[in-house]
Amino acid sequence: MDYRKAEAKDWARARMRGVTDVIIPSYSADLTRLNEAGVRHDVRRNIELGFWGALLVSEAGTTKEEYQRFMEVAVDEARGRHHLVLHGTFDTADDVVEMAQCGERAGVSALLLGYPNSFYPKAPQDVYDYTAHICERTSLAVILFAASHWNFERLHPSGFPPQVLVEAAKLPNVVAIKHEVGRPGVAASYEFFKMVKDAGVLLSDPLEANSPLWVELFGMQWMGTSNYEYWGGKVPEYFALLHEGPQDKAMQLYWQIQPARAQRMAEQNATAGANFIHRYLWKYQAWLNGYNGGPLRQPVMKLTDGQMRRLRDALARSGLEPEKADFAEFFVGRNPC
Repeated sequence: MDYRKAEAKDWARARMRGVTDVIIPSYSADLTRLNEAGVRHDVRRNIELGFWGALLVSEAGTTKEEYQRFMEVAVDEARGRHHLVLHGTFDTADDVVEMAQCGERAGVSALLLGYPNSFYPKAPQDVYDYTAHICERTSLAVILFAASHWNFERLHPSGFPPQVLVEAAKLPNVVAIKHEVGRPGVAASYEFFKMVKDAGVLLSDPLEANSPLWVELFGMQWMGTSNYEYWGGKVPEYFALLHEGPQDKAMQLYWQIQPARAQRMAEQNATAGANFIHRYLWKYQAWLNGYNGGPLRQPVMKLTDGQMRRLRDALARSGLEPEKADFAEFFVGRNPC
């Protein structure tokens, strides 16, 4: 960490600029251990494509000990050239605190704070209390995460009580808010961004298709986290141009990837309601652009030839050059062990 807890907000405003995607852990062929060469490969590829950093996905079957090693390997490979974000979705609050403290020692840059599957708040105050409990027990910069799959609709129609986020934004190490509730449409994010635009935290809508709007209206300087690596380096490239210009070049790149954007959304809509991200699909999308690929542990949704073919073809229609190897090669990975 290159900031103190009290300096987290200033650090974020100065340093969190760009796009943060995801890195899903890689495993050995027999799924008994981490594939450290695969992890290192993905960190290098992320740097090469121009991402500010990556969320180290925790919802992919790692034990706590393996996730700790996942962080250590990724940070070691990054060598200060890249920012790694701890994915704070574990079974209990104690687990999240433990992993956050491990992340501090490992040298990750921030914590994306989620909520355990068993967490069932009866009032907005319960959500705030959980959030504050974690933030008080780590010095990491914390990114709040408002998502519909937390099952908080009973607390607010948008899917996350906005007043909780407003109050939590005052905590000293809360530096950003990832806001993806209230869909369809962007009214919920627009309303919320107006509520907190002067709170000193960064605002992010992770749906990259909305980024031109938020950069213009709110100066969104950091966008994350999602599997933007599906489009290679196009998202960080056009995001930088939205800020620095020329704008017409930014929008040219934005529309170039529209065929793949539409196909990605169609594939995600096919699994809507599962409240479970299709990590195999995401890992395959990354493999199409040079990432390691390889097998994943259960529980994970199945990946079909039809999905793989449609996603690969959509990249080709977007003018990119996706991996052409046989689908079977994805399940082996680029660094088998």
